[in-house]
Amino acid sequence: MKPIIPIVVSAGLALASAACHAADTHPLQPNAPRTVTVSEADTPPVIRAGLLQSTLIVLPAEEKVANVFAGDTVDWVFDGGHVASRFISVKPKVANGSTDIHIVSDHGNEYTLQLHEISSEPDAHFDSKVFLAPSDKAAKDRLTQLPVFVPAAELDKAKQEAASAKAAQAAELKAEETKAEQYRSQYPGNLHFDYTWDQSKGKSLGLQQIWRDDKFTYLRGQFQETPALYELKDGKGSLINFDFNAGLYTVPKQLDNGYLAIGKQKVEFHRVGGAK
Repeated sequence: MKPIIPIVVSAGLALASAACHAADTHPLQPNAPRTVTVSEADTPPVIRAGLLQSTLIVLPAEEKVANVFAGDTVDWVFDGGHVASRFISVKPKVANGSTDIHIVSDHGNEYTLQLHEISSEPDAHFDSKVFLAPSDKAAKDRLTQLPVFVPAAELDKAKQEAASAKAAQAAELKAEETKAEQYRSQYPGNLHFDYTWDQSKGKSLGLQQIWRDDKFTYLRGQFQETPALYELKDGKGSLINFDFNAGLYTVPKQLDNGYLAIGKQKVEFHRVGGAK
């Protein structure tokens, strides 16, 4: 196996020398960027590529590359980058080579091109940048629609974001459940049954119990007709907001003094230690 090594190195030096000599005698020149119109029904347009030179193929602004297929992946280098974009770089590694390339966009459009290396041709100009444009109406219409394919990189990113969002939601739900459980365990200690009223009048009206927590005041009873609820301040009564359901009044504040009334029936209540 040892005699083979010098042969390979020598061949590599000879090839490099030949390439350098060709470049000196026939230097490649980049063309100005141009636009190529692609139709599925027509012959694929030819893209002029230069030996060891990069030609950038650019999809329409609305599209990104979803997938790329090429006939010769040995003598040609294809690079779409690590992030989904509208750019593909192609570079021939050998002279006079040709291959085809098929590009599928995220909108479902297909672009087929013929790549040809031109370093041995009299015209040494190669395409440095080529903008692709669809000519078929259906392909143009797809540009205005939402993508039908998601590039693998974006799909992985979306999965990671979804997983992170799900984990954050689960953590938030767990925190809320813990908070609710703590509140439920502590809630009985927050209930205060410190109201007084005329029990005879209350029974006549249907009032059974009055209590409060740290935010609300509650009145429960069995009423034939729903009494109006008033708050007493400075000896004057004023209607207040409350929710009533199945005999339970829920007042969104702590009441110190108030009364229930139906017609001429009335029962006052006062919180022990509350302001008069």
